Amino acid sequence: MNEIKKKILSLKNERNALILAHYYQPLPVQDISDAVGDSFALAKLAQKAEQDTIILCGVRFMAESAKILCPGKTVYLPSESAGCPMADMVTPEDVLELKRRYPDAAVVCYVNSSAAVKAVSDICCTSSSAEKIVRSIPNRQIIFVPDKNLGAYVAKKVPEKEIILFDGFCPIHDAVSLSDAAAAKQALPDAKLLAHPECRPEVLSQADYIGSTAGILDYARSSSAQKFIVGTETGVCEILKRELPGKTIVPVKENFVCPDMKKTSLEDVLACLEGRRNPIELPENELLGARASLERMVDIE
Repeated sequence: MNEIKKKILSLKNERNALILAHYYQPLPVQDISDAVGDSFALAKLAQKAEQDTIILCGVRFMAESAKILCPGKTVYLPSESAGCPMADMVTPEDVLELKRRYPDAAVVCYVNSSAAVKAVSDICCTSSSAEKIVRSIPNRQIIFVPDKNLGAYVAKKVPEKEIILFDGFCPIHDAVSLSDAAAAKQALPDAKLLAHPECRPEVLSQADYIGSTAGILDYARSSSAQKFIVGTETGVCEILKRELPGKTIVPVKENFVCPDMKKTSLEDVLACLEGRRNPIELPENELLGARASLERMVDIE
């Protein structure tokens, strides 16, 4: 074990810290983490943890979600510049304007959003719970922010609702084209295409399985199929290649990488433990409003 890993593991115990990493994080960061998961699963682990210091290896909205659910704990984002372009596409003002235009609509906010946007929304959802959340709401009109692709997927599943889409998207998933999917299937014709619902509708139409990051991992692990085309960030491919060496795992397109998710280094994690990073702080109104939206989701999930 190299010196930086030794320092991290030693200081983690001294600081009573819990290190959590998203599936898209670099493998060395995942390897020194106490748990690896998708964004909301990590926030819930932070909430239940005995430790009073949380180091969330991901992007800013993930660390914010952990802080929202456990405001009494100290939460760090190791790479302070790691943001989410999709989360940045929508502002609280955008949501309030949509609410003025559609006064009878409820606002469903994907967890891939800022605390400020969550605070002015009615309820949050994850990619795996979006359909269930939308079905649970009595309003016929639903404003769905920020991801138009996930929103369109839900609209197809719940046709009895009128889904008002915001024009946001994940630049990484949205960059996958129908021709990318077709080329991948042509190159590996007997493979299963597993796609994240942040992909475009025409890509999802070609998928054998559509699901969250965790869902894609679980499908590949439990399936009897031997070949998979993975329609989400390359970190999932890396995990599956390591876990399933006997199976063929390929990305749906080359360079399927989220630059923000790859920013975290072991040095960044060590900097948190050594007090060289500022913890996440949120205004009280954002904490309370966003917490209400997240807790409404948890009650239904």
